[in-house]
Amino acid sequence: MRAGLAIWANPSSPHAEGRKAKSALEGAREQVKQALGWPGEVIFTSGASDAARLAFDQAVADDQMLCAAEHDSIRSFAQYRGAGVVPVLPDGAIDLAELERFCTRAADAAANSGKYRCLAAVQHINSETGNQQDIDRVAVIVHQGGGLLLVDCAQSAGKFDLPQAADMVIISAHKFGGPIGIGALLVKDFAMLKPTGGHERGYRRGTENLPAILGMAAALAACAKPYLAPDVLQPIDQLAREVRELGGVWLSDRLAQPTPYIQAVAMPNMSGSAQLMRFDMAGIAVSQGSACSSGTLKTSHVLEAMGIDDDLAARMIRVSFGWNTNRPEVERFCELWLKMAKGIQ
Repeated sequence: MRAGLAIWANPSSPHAEGRKAKSALEGAREQVKQALGWPGEVIFTSGASDAARLAFDQAVADDQMLCAAEHDSIRSFAQYRGAGVVPVLPDGAIDLAELERFCTRAADAAANSGKYRCLAAVQHINSETGNQQDIDRVAVIVHQGGGLLLVDCAQSAGKFDLPQAADMVIISAHKFGGPIGIGALLVKDFAMLKPTGGHERGYRRGTENLPAILGMAAALAACAKPYLAPDVLQPIDQLAREVRELGGVWLSDRLAQPTPYIQAVAMPNMSGSAQLMRFDMAGIAVSQGSACSSGTLKTSHVLEAMGIDDDLAARMIRVSFGWNTNRPEVERFCELWLKMAKGIQ
């Protein structure tokens, strides 16, 4: 980022400083593609929400649909446009039979349009539960129906391999240790989008944020495999056993394909909001639902879509583990959760 700040010029300017900035920008673009193993194009955005907006506004598709458990930003864009909603099963997996029915209807309705039939948005790893969707199976259904598949990889990029079956992918830098306010829409082919003019090959208006872009590329390159050392999360396995013994709910037990870096857990005797306050006073940051919607008092739409009752949902908190999480922090969270659940002051 310091290198980007030193090149204080618009990458689209023809003068020497502008050309220097352009060279750095394109170098970062290639670095992002290489780090993620992405064979297509990269459009830099101001974050995941901006990438989603770009996809929904500019995709060359007749119809749009989303999974019922998508992030709030995806839901707001899609629902504003009257997009269809495909339900999820109680284990958090998208209902593939309903997805197939929707894609078939969209294909029949737009059989002669010459465009892609629909844009289908599915989150790779859910931001509230940590459940991972089977993107390969989803892609087969969407593509057989003549559609485009948009996959929100904000929670998986830098941690897991990108789903190569996706036509478009959303990433967000701060989810893998990069700066806040920068992300990208990855696109297999620019022909899948309508150009708007301006920057980013004519697909996004606004001067590129070069320092943040360089920071994102560097953060991706620095992501370790595995994302966290296995011993960091070992205390979580013991906590899960004790949660069950105490009558709490470890949501990963119910998920189709749980992942390690996001966990949802319900305490048997305390509301989620009360837990949040106590953890906060102890210097531990947790949330109810995704961070972007945790300021509301509404029941999580993700838990609701999975059929989880209001009482259980109200006692559920979400805890996530980042690139800089260490084992003592995890141990402290587990210790405090158990004290709270047992009523120990």
